[in-house]
Amino acid sequence: MVGNDIVDIAKAKKESNWQRPRFLDKLFTSKEQQIIHRSDNPFIMVWRLWSMKEAAYKLYTQINPSRFYNPKRFECEIKEKGSVVNFKNFKCYVETKITSDFIMSEASLKPSKLKSEVIQLKSRNIKSSSLFLKEKLTNSILENFGIEKDKLTLKKDNYGIPIVEFNTNKLYVSLTHHGNYGAFVIA
Repeated sequence: MVGNDIVDIAKAKKESNWQRPRFLDKLFTSKEQQIIHRSDNPFIMVWRLWSMKEAAYKLYTQINPSRFYNPKRFECEIKEKGSVVNFKNFKCYVETKITSDFIMSEASLKPSKLKSEVIQLKSRNIKSSSLFLKEKLTNSILENFGIEKDKLTLKKDNYGIPIVEFNTNKLYVSLTHHGNYGAFVIA
């Protein structure tokens, strides 16, 4: 099982105002707010922590299918050798990649190297971006797992969690897109 999230830095700069009153209080614990304020680049840290929370949430909902909004309860710890996100009795490991264009986080139950890809999207249209990303994911699975295309099914469950089925097997995946960037990860 796996979760991921991506933040397009240019879009976040243009469309969000993380410094408005109570924004941080709604999303981040007091420990996380200290991390943000002590950071060399608070803007990047806000979106790093946010992407970690989102990736962890997606992983959590694969294990416990449900829909809810409680980002403050997903508490992030940034460590030298990988980060951790805790929620109630749930704990996951998160790797984050930060470039000048995007921030991408991937969450898993154990520290591990995951198969993933970041894709520059061709369209800002959400529906066509989503279809393009699913096509890239499908092609990656076909190439890396040697599965015949007609035996592969990509669908969503009742909670919107993507599921890849082939024969009687399931692959756990997560997809995300924001602005000009999309990404997928395969467990």
